[in-house]
Amino acid sequence: MSNSFNLNGDKKEGNNEKKEILEKIKLENILYKSNPKINNNNIYITDIIDEKNINFKKEIYSKNKELYKNPIKIKFLKDMIKDIYSFYYLDNTFLVFKSIYKILFLIYSNRNKSIVFYNLIDNIKINEIKKAHNYDITNFRHYLDKSNKRDLIISISGFDNNIKLWNINNLDCIYNYEHIYKYGQLFSACFLNYFNQIIILTSNSNFGNIESIKVFDFNGHKLKEIDDSNDNTFYIDIYYDNQLNKNFIITGNFGYIKSYDYIENKIYHKYNANDNRSHNSIIINNYEEIIKLIESSIDGTIRIWNFHSGNLINKIKIKNASFYDICLWNNEYLFVGCEDGTIKLIELKTEKLIKELKSHNRKVLTIKKIIHPLYQNCLLTQGIDRKIKLWIMD
Repeated sequence: MSNSFNLNGDKKEGNNEKKEILEKIKLENILYKSNPKINNNNIYITDIIDEKNINFKKEIYSKNKELYKNPIKIKFLKDMIKDIYSFYYLDNTFLVFKSIYKILFLIYSNRNKSIVFYNLIDNIKINEIKKAHNYDITNFRHYLDKSNKRDLIISISGFDNNIKLWNINNLDCIYNYEHIYKYGQLFSACFLNYFNQIIILTSNSNFGNIESIKVFDFNGHKLKEIDDSNDNTFYIDIYYDNQLNKNFIITGNFGYIKSYDYIENKIYHKYNANDNRSHNSIIINNYEEIIKLIESSIDGTIRIWNFHSGNLINKIKIKNASFYDICLWNNEYLFVGCEDGTIKLIELKTEKLIKELKSHNRKVLTIKKIIHPLYQNCLLTQGIDRKIKLWIMD
């Protein structure tokens, strides 16, 4: 790769800039080494993502602000990916994030147990880690490690109870957490930043109905374990409360949602639905005075809870529906993935179903709102049909 940057200069203040440029070049070599089009033409990631060098065609995609506020005119554009591996459950079956070097990544797994890196800005697959796990990869999580200028992801294989921690800037596997649970399946994991210590939380569905949350540091040391009996846990996430200066663990189970106080190692609240059905997706909406927990149930119900009191604020029931992942849009709407392959758009204020999107032919597992440089606010969705679909504003 030819050097398109001027790295000369004796000023001290330029040292950090030179170091960052060198890191970018190193990253380009790693991620784009298998793409002859990019290598032959000496096109660099920094050129691709620099807003000055991209024609965003804003005159074509400039819309009325109200249109972006109200997603009623959203429409299917195209299938982005057609070979993604699809596990029957859900929880971040793919990732979308802007990296430390401003690359808009889409990361997913295929049936060959590989981790695939896709550049959404350039609309091209750029690399993959082949056979990243021995068994199928069920979900991912991302952490932006700004202090070390790197992007970290965890890939989860529920069938062998393994989690792998990766530095995607050099594609190195930092650590392999093997056989985390002796019994049951590993269903979900996430990152927690606690007093500058980045750790990994895991949850499982245990055949003995014992919920177990294990906490590991990046060297594989188990820091602690939080157990609660009579539960099967399918989802785990973290909510940090700025006012209380506390981390809360949130889990989705049969019949209810739970939150744990991370420091005190005890249950903070049980948000009890008494439906004996799995609760599959959870969002914390902290943009209002009352912190709200919004969750979906397989029985076709959306429940909105007061996070700190545990009281039920509202319940939205859609007949003949079975809900999985949910996505909050502009604090006023919910996109909900359903068993029948549809995506339902619900207006929270009126509690009404205002639109139904039909494209996936099987269960919709993951829905993510992203900001694309070309399409602005849009959706990516993934179903059991092994496709990731792109939806844009009409």
